[in-house]
Amino acid sequence: MFFRHFKKQINVLLWTNALVVVASGMLAPIYALYVKRIGGDLMDASITATMFFLSAGITSLLSGRLIDRIKEDEWVIVIGYLLMGLGYILYMLIRTPSQLFFVQILMGFSEALYYPALDTLYSKYIDNQKRAGITWGSFEGMYYFTTAAGAILGGVIAKIFSFNYIFVVMAAFCIISAVYIALLPRKLL
Repeated sequence: MFFRHFKKQINVLLWTNALVVVASGMLAPIYALYVKRIGGDLMDASITATMFFLSAGITSLLSGRLIDRIKEDEWVIVIGYLLMGLGYILYMLIRTPSQLFFVQILMGFSEALYYPALDTLYSKYIDNQKRAGITWGSFEGMYYFTTAAGAILGGVIAKIFSFNYIFVVMAAFCIISAVYIALLPRKLL
């Protein structure tokens, strides 16, 4: 396995975040179809995406400040993953684009809440500067490979079943990652 040379902490962060990234990748290529399904149009898809990114941008700044002040970054990751799981469950309840605006704000907040904590912990466990490139390259590669896997998986599930099945799987991946990190011995992360 490619990651066998990394510390256990790096592997935990890579694999748990991989599940969350697969989840987000499942909806990305078919998001506009989902918006149309709930009665929206192209502009609604654009506006709701904008809500996500604005929320994420603001939260990233605030979360970064929070991370500098607390000692247990892993709990911020757990909360972010759980909130993302909740957001994916809420997608099943949405019936109008205006409802989606609020869920997109929650999703942007959730993702931006955990990413500074994840980056901080990941940086903390890099063995040394000589391995920083491969360690960060593995993180970035994981992001692209798992997003690709999520994109095809989401399309297959939507075609065979429905959007609601996608949301259940997405929520499950986030919750599994959150629970795994929460149950780890505190000395590990």
